[in-house]
Amino acid sequence: MTDSGRERRRFTSTVLGAAAAPEPTPIHQRVVRGVVVDATRYMFCLATPRGEERFLYENSTTFWRGGEILATELRPGDDVVVRCSQDGRLIAERVWARVARATGVIVEREGDTLTLDPGHGRPRTTVVLPYRTSGRITVRHPRLEPGYLFDAVGIWEDGAVWAARPATTQPPHPLDASPRRPPVREYSTTVEGIVSWYDPARGRSSHLDPRAQAPGAAYPALDRSGHEGRCDRRTSCLPLPLLSTGATLSLRNDCTRDTAVVPVIDCAASDSWFCDLCPACGTRAAGRIASLTMTSFVALGGLLEVGCFNATMTVANQEG
Repeated sequence: MTDSGRERRRFTSTVLGAAAAPEPTPIHQRVVRGVVVDATRYMFCLATPRGEERFLYENSTTFWRGGEILATELRPGDDVVVRCSQDGRLIAERVWARVARATGVIVEREGDTLTLDPGHGRPRTTVVLPYRTSGRITVRHPRLEPGYLFDAVGIWEDGAVWAARPATTQPPHPLDASPRRPPVREYSTTVEGIVSWYDPARGRSSHLDPRAQAPGAAYPALDRSGHEGRCDRRTSCLPLPLLSTGATLSLRNDCTRDTAVVPVIDCAASDSWFCDLCPACGTRAAGRIASLTMTSFVALGGLLEVGCFNATMTVANQEG
């Protein structure tokens, strides 16, 4: 969280009480992000902010790098996110290597390569559609043309996202032809919808970009006066209250019942472009509440390759 965000939260707590600005929940020690140093048949070693850490794995441990792989297929230098077992930090339960996400509107296509604009001033993303996964992608994204939305999970390869599986179903119309939603007049402090994820470090490891370890959420309904920078959002299909960076969200994963309080650290304008459902554990309300950082998403029980989970968000009443 930025210094201005912390100051805003402290001010809210002073004026309205601690309940209006609850303390963020630290990332659970079960979740680790680091760089692969070595991998054997029995264990692998990561370079993390805490130093080199070793993790054992069991027959049930899942390794994913665009698809399931063996532990010995981890490569030195791979950026990795680990969720450890309930018993502690020693046994790896799930491991994701070089995982990436590409979400935005298509601005250019050349053969099997797309260029996406993710909005809110972020760099454009190059997406490669490998032949082996292109069929799966096009089933749910049939219009790979400029102006249409795209959202897929894959891996980083040479600075581009190699798409492995779609994260949602593409809307049937270009973004500019999306139905205009009337502005919401009344907001609830409790909202049900979808939580997705994004990587603020764009695949860079924590020793190159400290945002790789950042906890928190990007939010699609930021108050323009309470956000540093551009947030090119639209009216969401959910009745989301306007918030500022530094505010906190209480989130519950409705699939696993995990809960956490996370700070709002960025804009998620692209979340307001989608009005989709998440099939993770049965469909609920359509629309996206927020995009968690990778570590926060995994800590709340999310599976990065799935890309979403159904959630309930509670925002403290901030009226004086």
